[in-house]
Amino acid sequence: MAAGTARDDDTPGLAKPVDDVPAGSLAALRREARSCRRCPLWRQATQTVFGAGPATARMLLVGEQPGNQEDLEGLPFVGPAGNLLREVLEQAGIDVATLYLTNTVKHFKFERRGKVRLHKRASASEQTACRPWLAAELARVRPDVVVALGAMAAQTLFGSGFRVTVERGKWQSIGARTCALATWHPSAILRMRSPERDTARAQLLADLKKAAKGLDT
Repeated sequence: MAAGTARDDDTPGLAKPVDDVPAGSLAALRREARSCRRCPLWRQATQTVFGAGPATARMLLVGEQPGNQEDLEGLPFVGPAGNLLREVLEQAGIDVATLYLTNTVKHFKFERRGKVRLHKRASASEQTACRPWLAAELARVRPDVVVALGAMAAQTLFGSGFRVTVERGKWQSIGARTCALATWHPSAILRMRSPERDTARAQLLADLKKAAKGLDT
């Protein structure tokens, strides 16, 4: 894997270090990531699920890892959580076509229960192995605003001590011209019961509206 040049002050950074950032355009990175063997997750996954969206996107949303539907289609946020995210984005007045969507981990990790493939959280070493791809995406897109969806994405951006339940919706600086905030992952909201689900959904909406306003400042 080709290493990029050292990060400059304009490039959004990650709290967790990346030694080698792949170089090239988003299209080149996507092609290279298809054959990624940096961790064992590729063996069971259908395909790499790389980020999608315009290279000029001013806002980047990063989730945790692909689910079953994402693994089958090869695109981020196309399953039940993605459907909820799109509903809330529309409510917030954000056009999803203007966003760059990606995940911290690019392969689906699961365990089988009969014919069903159940999501399983990527280990710390698997997250570390995949982190260069996210660093490269941030370096290519250079968004003004980043939204971290869920604890894995938030801790990758802000550090292991970050707690979404305590610090969601608060602006953090991750570069000279890039601010970021964390909020609920839609999949976590889907697992909740009312009234907690309704509260978390409203908080996701408020945080996305705040992120959109951040583009104007």
